[in-house]
Amino acid sequence: MAVKTGEKMRAVVISEFGAPEVLQIKQVDAPQPGRGEVRVRVKATSVNRADVMQRLGHYPAPADCPQDIPGLEFAGVVDAIGDGAGDWKLSDRVFGLCGGGSYADYVVVHGRTLAPIPNALSFEQAAAIPEVFLTAYDALVSQMHLVSGDNVLISAVGSGVGTAAVQIVKALGARSIGTSRTEEKLEEAKRLGLDDGIVVKDAKFAEQVLQLTDGKGVDLVLELTGGPYVEEDLACMAPQGRLIVVGLVAGSKATVNLGKILSSRLEIKGTTMRRRPLEEKIQVTNVFVKQVLPLFEKGLLKPIIAKTFKLEESAEAHHFMQADKNFGKVVLTL
Repeated sequence: MAVKTGEKMRAVVISEFGAPEVLQIKQVDAPQPGRGEVRVRVKATSVNRADVMQRLGHYPAPADCPQDIPGLEFAGVVDAIGDGAGDWKLSDRVFGLCGGGSYADYVVVHGRTLAPIPNALSFEQAAAIPEVFLTAYDALVSQMHLVSGDNVLISAVGSGVGTAAVQIVKALGARSIGTSRTEEKLEEAKRLGLDDGIVVKDAKFAEQVLQLTDGKGVDLVLELTGGPYVEEDLACMAPQGRLIVVGLVAGSKATVNLGKILSSRLEIKGTTMRRRPLEEKIQVTNVFVKQVLPLFEKGLLKPIIAKTFKLEESAEAHHFMQADKNFGKVVLTL
């Protein structure tokens, strides 16, 4: 389809900061691909915590992205192609990440940040993959060098990134210990391959982790919650353990035992995906296509969808996510 000047599209717009009801469907200008870019006709997208924070006014989109249209990931078909955008063809099934704007009929991204959707996956399934699996694999493997035999602690194991991490740890031959505030989510995670689960009360779990590891502690922590969880993480890490902080749902401040960091030679790192420069996003996508997509094709990894809503039901989808009862991803279909 040729891009037309003045072309309009549907989009979910944040009319003002506040409750989910501020999300409104509006007609806005459709984006047009520039050099190196591809426009995708969105068939499905997903709800992420970042969308909720953006709606509340706490997490603005990068300057080069729509400021009032949330959405960090998408699945759809190639609709228009800019000059020098690679080998993509019209109607190719693709998915990927964007800095914002995927709650809409169309999204424009750099062609080298797109990945082909495996034939066996639907658009809804594909939309449940990019943010959580790219984040989990990049943090665990690319940055913190997960290897077979590692003991890995995953907080908020029932979240989207948590469910992806459990599967990655299992596929690579490591052992997973997950935390959650409900036994139900732990049981669901065990069906994905979680080895041991801990119900967290008052943000305390280090003693139980040490018991599960015969006092040795964990080699790697994927921290998706932040706040007081970090102090507990440090208390149950093995010598030369690695901790990577991905989420801050429980807060951005923590009491840190510097003595433990020094004596155990611990490594602590933080990561984010949304604000990385283009060249890093291209690199992450290349690794994903080469190393992660084959695991989906072999059935070793699978997207986990808690519930699906229509785009017009975005406010209801946000209410559902904020209730914190979902196990896996919340998907919007167009």
